[in-house]
Amino acid sequence: MRIPYFLLLSIVLVFLSAERVECSSLSAVLHRSLVHEDSTFRDSRFMNMRKGEKQEYTMPEFKTLAQWQAFSEHLRMHILISTGLYPLPEKTALSSRIFSMTRHEDYTVEKVLFESYPGFWVTGNLYRPAGKTGPFPAILTPHGHWTNGRLEDTELNSVPGRCINFARQGFIVFSYDMVGYQDSKQISHRFADSPRHQLWGINLMGLQLWNSIRSLDFVAGLSEVDSSRIACTGESGGGTQTFMLTAVDPRIRVAAPVNMVSAHFQGGCLCENAPGLRLDCFNVEIAAMTAPRPLLLVSTKQDWTVNNPTVEFPMIRSIYELYGAADRVHCVQFDYPHNYNRDSREAVYSWFGQWLLGQSAGSVIKETAFTADPADRLRVFPNEEKPAGDLTEESLTTWLQNQARANLERAWPSDAQQLKSFKLFYRPVMRTVLAAESVAQVDVHTLTEKTMPGYTVTHLMISEKGKNHWIPALWFKPRREAKEAAILVHSAGKTGVVKQGSNEPFPLLASLLRDRVQVLAIDCFNTGEHVCAQPVRDPAAKHFTTFNRTDCQERIQDILTAAGFFKHAPSLRLYGIEQAGVWALLAACLSGDFDQVVVDAMGGLLEDEAFLLQQAFLPGLARYGGCRTAAALVAPGRLTLINTPENAMTRSLATLYSRCGSGKNFAIKKKW
Repeated sequence: MRIPYFLLLSIVLVFLSAERVECSSLSAVLHRSLVHEDSTFRDSRFMNMRKGEKQEYTMPEFKTLAQWQAFSEHLRMHILISTGLYPLPEKTALSSRIFSMTRHEDYTVEKVLFESYPGFWVTGNLYRPAGKTGPFPAILTPHGHWTNGRLEDTELNSVPGRCINFARQGFIVFSYDMVGYQDSKQISHRFADSPRHQLWGINLMGLQLWNSIRSLDFVAGLSEVDSSRIACTGESGGGTQTFMLTAVDPRIRVAAPVNMVSAHFQGGCLCENAPGLRLDCFNVEIAAMTAPRPLLLVSTKQDWTVNNPTVEFPMIRSIYELYGAADRVHCVQFDYPHNYNRDSREAVYSWFGQWLLGQSAGSVIKETAFTADPADRLRVFPNEEKPAGDLTEESLTTWLQNQARANLERAWPSDAQQLKSFKLFYRPVMRTVLAAESVAQVDVHTLTEKTMPGYTVTHLMISEKGKNHWIPALWFKPRREAKEAAILVHSAGKTGVVKQGSNEPFPLLASLLRDRVQVLAIDCFNTGEHVCAQPVRDPAAKHFTTFNRTDCQERIQDILTAAGFFKHAPSLRLYGIEQAGVWALLAACLSGDFDQVVVDAMGGLLEDEAFLLQQAFLPGLARYGGCRTAAALVAPGRLTLINTPENAMTRSLATLYSRCGSGKNFAIKKKW
């Protein structure tokens, strides 16, 4: 029987099609773009971007006090790391000067000058009661972004007015300059606005927070101050300083941030936005860290605090309720433009009077008429003169970098016992800096599977369980049962695992398959197939790193997610190839999942600042020792550096491994 021509042709086409499926080039798999062709696998990290305004955040529910306390303890360390203040810098001599007293009938005012860092001056005015006997409670009062700073004296806000009235009520008050305002002109209010500063954890918010901590030291050290009764209040940017200082320093016993705490606006200035600060938190949680100390929220209907009574205040009150201290938090609201005016001030007078002066709850303290001293009488440097030996922006940056280097050298371990202590301190720090965590469970979707000579290759999409953080991957399995597993990370993504235009695996992959090692090659975030043509995410956006992880942080998390795929493998290796070597080393320092780590040291560039800015931009990384610290955290596990000359980093690591009795676990090779 003759077979019809069209049927014979169909059989031949089916046969040829089957042959193509079996023997087609891996390149077809490598260049698929299902991540963005199929919305099922669209990575939400490209589609969502956190920002500081016009985005409302919600505080998670904390069901127990222990749960909140664990969160707030972590958040305190997170704040200090983000602001470059962890561990707290050495408190050098303040060398304070109090001079040029102006006497009034019921208060005095003096000029103040002291050094928060050697050669960096904090400037302000000290108001004291007259005709009263101490010891007195004290108040720190940072100011907002008003034209005249701490000397602003208008109907909407009078900084001298609140200081005068506080002093008359029996408080010692210190009003100090924001960096770059009035007498604080050594450094501008745009200080540290560069990626290099971010890499070193140097930022304006950290400098101002340190000034506030040192201002607290200054006030607490005054002989007539009762150091157990110190409060803080400020408006706008000064409100941010108020809740930030209160969050990190328990010596502030009562706080009143004015017209600042908001769920939909987090502050628009460099002095309010440290890189990394709000990756997974927002200002309401920071303000809630005041609990159980008394807290007053002052808000207005005409700015971003409009929702305080119905949104932010209930969130914060829920934390006070965990302490059984709901009576220690209160909210008042007025109907004015952004302010710290008389009504707002009187609310704070009454709150501070209740908790620091022994006034009965509900008592009202009214403001008395005042006349602020002329600006020239309050200015510390009325003729723009500067003290001798003061720091500039460049010299302060250099000094802070040198302090960070010195801290690392003091902590650097010299034996196995010191290495344990080093890890106890630096691993949590690096976990915060890298903003990544080990992954226990992953979601896996199989797209295609192909049989190749000697192995099979499966095209997968993996994500941390329950998240749409999809990572394209190729899973290579040798025909014989695999005895080990490995993750390959290439800077070009999984296209780097085979020779271009052929089916031939590059030598490393080929040798692993011959050794019966199953291999997962991944496209880390924004590499290979994992690239989005029109992302919502915009790294150039204002304060992007305050609210969002950098590409490198996301890549580190992807490597840890890939390790979760091999959670039950008896042995797991990690290989970082070309620029991906730095991502792999940083990921390895957070996880105990890797039995062997092999990284491309790019000719010794792992400690090069320009290289890190390009390939491993992470706020704070250089401050905490970068790749050198990461390698020490891998020790005494098996670590191999490829393509590096002998240098300071390799010598220090070789010495460390040797002194820990594991010298054979550290190796340096010229090439793969």
